[in-house]
Amino acid sequence: MENQGLPRVLVFGLLGIILLFIFGSSMFITINPGQKGVLFKTLGDGLDKETIYGQGLHIVAPWNDMIVYDVKETETFEKMEVLSKNGLSIKIDLSIIHKPVNDRIGYLHDNIGTNYLEKIIKPAVRSVTREVIGDYLPEELYSTKREEIETEIYTKTQEIVSAKDIALPAIYIRDVTLPQTLRDAIEQKLKQEQEALEYDFKIQKAQKEAERKEIEANGISKFQRIVNQTITPQLLKWKGVEATQEISKSENSKVIVIGNGDGDLPIILGGQ
Repeated sequence: MENQGLPRVLVFGLLGIILLFIFGSSMFITINPGQKGVLFKTLGDGLDKETIYGQGLHIVAPWNDMIVYDVKETETFEKMEVLSKNGLSIKIDLSIIHKPVNDRIGYLHDNIGTNYLEKIIKPAVRSVTREVIGDYLPEELYSTKREEIETEIYTKTQEIVSAKDIALPAIYIRDVTLPQTLRDAIEQKLKQEQEALEYDFKIQKAQKEAERKEIEANGISKFQRIVNQTITPQLLKWKGVEATQEISKSENSKVIVIGNGDGDLPIILGGQ
């Protein structure tokens, strides 16, 4: 009896080794950093949308399937040709930053699948961009309202994709290409506007300078009126006497003072 059991153990062992060799690669699943996984149970209830598998080694029954998603932020470039408000063709280059919502990848896989970029994000960006650009003139996109247009494209696209379990951190306008003649016209217009601003600045500066000179002249005029009202002949005579006294104290002067000068002021003679 014991001899009959030995071959059976060997058979099962060999069978196990063969199965491990055949299915081993599908049984051991490694999820790398920046990835998440969801499990599809072939012999069970199908896709387990609630259980999210993190990074590391996972053992999966060979009849089940682990679907791995990259959940890092990814940048995708999209080039389009759209029409502006006045019907002119504009080439625009966008940068789209996107990723799945980590704890919703089961629902994302069930509803859309791994190709969500082509199915959801790109169509949404194209549709919204055409709608938004159609409300603006080329010169607004080229210069004054570029940031406003970028924000509007992002906000409207984000509303669409967020309902699909997709995160959209940002959309950037990388480049805008207008027809050469239109670019030249816009640049000339901007140059003229800049020159007009400079001219207005010069006018304002001249007006300020005129106001300053007027205030200065009024101050001088007021000062002269005050001086004329306060200086009397008697004060002038007294100041003349004071000045004569100071001069007479000089060691290098020989002073002879004689009265009855102009205005009865002293006369100084012999100064050296």
